[in-house]
Amino acid sequence: MRYPLRVLSGAITMSLLGIAPAVQAASNSTNFDVSIQVNATCAISASNMTFSSITTGTTSNNDATSTLTVNCSNGTPYTISLGNGNNYSAGRRMASGASYINYYLYSDSSRSTQWNTTATRSGTGTGSDQSLTVYGRVPSGQSVTNTGAYADTIVATITY
Repeated sequence: MRYPLRVLSGAITMSLLGIAPAVQAASNSTNFDVSIQVNATCAISASNMTFSSITTGTTSNNDATSTLTVNCSNGTPYTISLGNGNNYSAGRRMASGASYINYYLYSDSSRSTQWNTTATRSGTGTGSDQSLTVYGRVPSGQSVTNTGAYADTIVATITY
């Protein structure tokens, strides 16, 4: 096969100059998803409840408060229950050795709605701290014969 000189000289020139004929590049593409799951969260803390000192004899009403601080994700519904304490026996009791003083915890300042494991408080998170007051009362009419420091521990549980 004979090629005209002009075609051969053009091919030789392109070859010497490193010029190759244009080649079409091939490509493929795909998609992938990017995602994240954001879960609700809640935190709870409490201040101690300290009743005023009393003397031996028959008690009169003695009131005190504690503050629960709750921080739940915005829009997250929650409920808070208060445990029965370490000395529960038909009611909450503070203990000093084998001696006890009964007390109650309430969700309202008039101390008419008890707060316990079944009577809870509900709310909705705002993404910021929310304060809830626990109202305590040592009821009148108890005979206290032993001196000492009486105490109990309550567990506050938040469910969301």
